[in-house]
Amino acid sequence: MYSLSGKRIWVAGHRGMVGSALVRRLQSENCHILTATREEADLKNQASTLAWMESHKPDAIFLAAAKVGGILANETYPAEFLYDNLMIEANIIHGAHRLGVEKLMFLGSSCIYPKFAPQPITEDALLTGSLEPTNEWYAIAKIAGIKLCDAYRKQYGADFISAMPTNLYGPGDNFDPNSSHVMPAIIRKAHEAKLRGADSITVWGTGTPKREFLHVDDCADACVHLMKTYSSDGHVNVGSGQDLTILELTQLVCKIVGFHGDIVHDLSKPDGTPRKLMSADKLRSMNWAPKIDLEDGIATVYKWFLENRA
Repeated sequence: MYSLSGKRIWVAGHRGMVGSALVRRLQSENCHILTATREEADLKNQASTLAWMESHKPDAIFLAAAKVGGILANETYPAEFLYDNLMIEANIIHGAHRLGVEKLMFLGSSCIYPKFAPQPITEDALLTGSLEPTNEWYAIAKIAGIKLCDAYRKQYGADFISAMPTNLYGPGDNFDPNSSHVMPAIIRKAHEAKLRGADSITVWGTGTPKREFLHVDDCADACVHLMKTYSSDGHVNVGSGQDLTILELTQLVCKIVGFHGDIVHDLSKPDGTPRKLMSADKLRSMNWAPKIDLEDGIATVYKWFLENRA
């Protein structure tokens, strides 16, 4: 067991959806939470990152800082998605080694797995096939982060671990139609269609791909659990263990939002990976399971969207 009580815990990326959920979760752990704004530390710059870390001396780090976005953003900005994420993770992980940080958790993404990986995807599927082309730049950076943690563990004995969350949703999500992921994109589309009195909404692709979703507060709880109990190389999937089609998701969102029109499929747009369900067996064996039901979770996110959309 690694105790967080009394420790200085840095949540890198505290303004993001995952980072803010980690901050909420850590408030009950009797620890001192550290955060750094972009003005205080440029995480893409090694000297700036190391200077901040030397000044604040974290005992443990949750590395949730990253450049993130959906298919359109990945297609439009491949260089930034690869470079920015490589720099952020390398600077923080190397800095943690330099300063003797007790423990670090690197947060990746389910997109690290091959496009046609056997379902549900177990952790050992990593690097066994080609990636999904629409987000390979982000995926390659995240794979590098996992391997960097493993390398520092192997060479220096550093207690650096990695967790791979599935598709997350929750308060603080990005609802920008040009850069959001599928869940917030559909919530916004359905809401705006309801306001306009539209007859239909349009979603990308055929609607047949299957996706798994986990509420970000469940993800934060799992990460804290792993930080306390897990210490090994390799990564751990963090997911719900259940999936549904994009069409089923759209229908559920429309029900919650109160939009009763048709769902139209834009077949000129890509589907992405056909299915992406991660095995939850490794995490379940560590006595953790999610608590938030998908329908209840979407309802709370829609409420948050209504209260914060301005």
